[in-house]
Amino acid sequence: MDAKDFSASKLIMVGGKGGVGKTTCSAALALHFARAGEKTLLISSDPTPSLSDIFEAEIGDREKPIPGADNLYGLEISSEVILRRWKERFGPEIYEVLSAFSNLDYDFVDYIGGAPGIEEEYMLYTIMELAESGKYGRVIWDTAPAGHTLRLLHLPQLFLNHLEAAARFYMNLYGAFEKVASTVRLKKSKRTILQIIESWKELSRRVLDFIRDPEKTAYVIVTIAEALGVRLTERLLKDFDEFHLPVRHLIVNNLVQEADCHFHRLRQAMQHDYLKVLRDSYGPRMRLVEVPLLPHEVRGVKRIAQVSE
Repeated sequence: MDAKDFSASKLIMVGGKGGVGKTTCSAALALHFARAGEKTLLISSDPTPSLSDIFEAEIGDREKPIPGADNLYGLEISSEVILRRWKERFGPEIYEVLSAFSNLDYDFVDYIGGAPGIEEEYMLYTIMELAESGKYGRVIWDTAPAGHTLRLLHLPQLFLNHLEAAARFYMNLYGAFEKVASTVRLKKSKRTILQIIESWKELSRRVLDFIRDPEKTAYVIVTIAEALGVRLTERLLKDFDEFHLPVRHLIVNNLVQEADCHFHRLRQAMQHDYLKVLRDSYGPRMRLVEVPLLPHEVRGVKRIAQVSE
């Protein structure tokens, strides 16, 4: 796997089921780009982020350099930070819409911010902003386990559908009172409700276009050569295909390279069978990267560099 494999993709999203070494592979990939001279940001959105553990350095929810790795920066992005940023960005508009109907305290925006899907939608928006900011040559995103990731990727289209339905609702609601519903202005609204909804729709379209554009976003799936890993990879890739999100790299992690005892010979034989399934199924359409099982845990820049190489 080389930097040129990803062309001009600003964002590389690393997904897979929990426990397959996704964070290790994300860290190794980020270190690879950093050592190639690209200023790289490694983001974790896992509810239990482990970047600080794997790099043996406190990272936290602000972008900061990772000690011992030139050009490499880290960010563990939390729900609290995402919702705070969402409130700063959209709170005034939300309040503008709601206060057009009735007198409400601004604190009601917090209640809206807790609605299902808001956090994930704005997570995508925040990461898209970081990738497009020009501050970094690459952004590597270590996502949460597979189910959360798929829900995340479905959201821009679902959110867009919801906003389109909302626009139709408002058109119907005010059509009885105004011949031209788009000119309706309620008691506290400087803009029409439809204008505000349209701005949210445009934002959702931007996110959707960004994650579907292979020149901007690349996808890497991490798996292991075991039954559960193979089955979940199949489901993941099918879902990615349905949403027109091309996956061009599949990392098969923790492969036994030298079987020097009965236990490892049995395990190697099992992995060989599942590896053949993965090669036959996905080899023609994507690059398989086979990563060996290491005898020690991967922590610290030196060990991560071994995986990166």
